[in-house]
Amino acid sequence: MKRSDLNPSSALAHVRGALVDLETENIATLAERAAGVDDLIQLWYGEGDLVTPEPIRAAAIESLSRGETFYVPQMAGRPDLAMALTAYQSRLHGIGLGADRTTLTPGGMQAVHLALSLMLQPGDNAVYVEPQWPNIRQSILMTGAEPRPVALEMVGGDWQLDLQKVFDTCDARTRAIIFSSPSNPCGWMAGRETYEALLAFSRRTGIWIVSDEVYARLVPGKVAPSLLQVAEPEDLALCINGFSKAWAMTGWRVGWLNHPASVAGTVRAMTQYVNSGTAAFVQAGALAALETGEDTVTTVRDRCRAGLDAAYEILGRSQRVVLPAKPGGGMYAFFRIEDEPDATAFCAKMVTEAHVGLAPGGMFGAPFRGYVRMCVARETHKIETACERVLAAL
Repeated sequence: MKRSDLNPSSALAHVRGALVDLETENIATLAERAAGVDDLIQLWYGEGDLVTPEPIRAAAIESLSRGETFYVPQMAGRPDLAMALTAYQSRLHGIGLGADRTTLTPGGMQAVHLALSLMLQPGDNAVYVEPQWPNIRQSILMTGAEPRPVALEMVGGDWQLDLQKVFDTCDARTRAIIFSSPSNPCGWMAGRETYEALLAFSRRTGIWIVSDEVYARLVPGKVAPSLLQVAEPEDLALCINGFSKAWAMTGWRVGWLNHPASVAGTVRAMTQYVNSGTAAFVQAGALAALETGEDTVTTVRDRCRAGLDAAYEILGRSQRVVLPAKPGGGMYAFFRIEDEPDATAFCAKMVTEAHVGLAPGGMFGAPFRGYVRMCVARETHKIETACERVLAAL
């Protein structure tokens, strides 16, 4: 809705313009509209169907039983969790990460908010790589800055990033380059050479590099390449991460932001003023995830890979489903529907006719309106059933 369309007597007409223009059509809206559809297989959310493992839940319950229901004064996270998180990241990436490089946040989304608030203001712009999780674009808009998308290109059936296009889209008002690796929704991943080129550009221009690495553990092998492995301690580099995906903790709302040590005080002050930190019992669960949850990471990763294999095998039977090369990471299949320039109507049809919930690609960027995102982090038979239903509807 534009401000010019508003009733001037409404309170909304007096809300800051960047917020009035926020999109409200999202995946949650789709899910609400589908309420009451029998036997619906919901594959539109970026969420698995595993309940958080018992040791993690037990740690939070024990924390509550001990009466740990008060403020945690350390905005970096309570000391035992902060220490464990630093050790975990250092071990995972083969680096020596200082404790002053990480701040705990109530969810990865809060890390996004802190990162963008740290650098963006009205009049600035941020270049971001799409297809992209819609929250990134909307979070840029919330700061009053201009979002500037650069689309991945399909080359030989695989997604590729033209870095020169990214650099050419930047100008004197650009404050950040933002991307997800592995990508939500298409699974594209940045390699070490890409990170090195981005950081070299950052050092020349003073533009921040922001890497969303929430899906970094959901790849074959141990972990995807990380910006942390290449960045110097005081590079303009920020990494967003969280416990939601790899440890089946989406509803817990706990994540973290990696940043240069020199801005730690600022980031932690912002945390204080936005939400006064993360609940103690949630932090107890996060600590248990780091200490006991590696088998869970393996289970989630294997389930995503099995679901992706099943989706590709079954959907590949249809001439109307155009599948890119199988993604190397993440928890999604992202594919195009032949003769569907805008998959919104197709996804609505899948709800009513196939009882399968899918996300239309236009939510992830205008060039991808003909695409569909399917979350494959489910029991394999659920993915098989959903894909068979889609084929039948096609």
